[in-house]
Amino acid sequence: MSQLLDNLNQELSRLPGVGQRTAMRLAMHILKKPVEEARFLSDAIISFRENIHFCSQCGNLSDEDVCEICLDSHRDASTLCIVEQVADLLSIEKTHQYNGLYCVLGGVISPIHNIGPSDLRMDLVHEAVKRGMVKEIIIALPASIEGETTLYYIKNSLQYASGISFTTIARGIGFGDELEYVDEHTITQALLNRRELR
Repeated sequence: MSQLLDNLNQELSRLPGVGQRTAMRLAMHILKKPVEEARFLSDAIISFRENIHFCSQCGNLSDEDVCEICLDSHRDASTLCIVEQVADLLSIEKTHQYNGLYCVLGGVISPIHNIGPSDLRMDLVHEAVKRGMVKEIIIALPASIEGETTLYYIKNSLQYASGISFTTIARGIGFGDELEYVDEHTITQALLNRRELR
């Protein structure tokens, strides 16, 4: 195999979710395109990596110091949604069902991965609370032991904040799931988070 192809395959297969076969397919796709298109791709990657920042107020991605969400005066500053990663924020935004502000922690507490409370962007959460507008904090973290641990850590670290209600996103059975294939923990969460029919 060509050393150039091997080098590209190695780099592409380092991307999450890209195995050797997918890397080879991507390399062959790039090879079929004009050199100019490959240059656009490489320029876009370099420009993104060099110029993207984390918003100083919420941790979202931005090409400026503060992201568009934080600058939007039409958003509800009384609700703050705490998420693990920027991808989670983007998923919530796609629903068009939430119009508040965010804090992106950048991870969850996970001793097995050497991630402790000091590795999270809790300073952004505290700063948002200290601005005095927040009335509800929605904790939208993964339904995992790490997510639950982080949830309790957040709640305990914000005990000084009076007048703020804490909620979590509902956990349970996904739309279209068959009960017989759902694990016991998920069914338990679905039962505990049941809601009244209206």
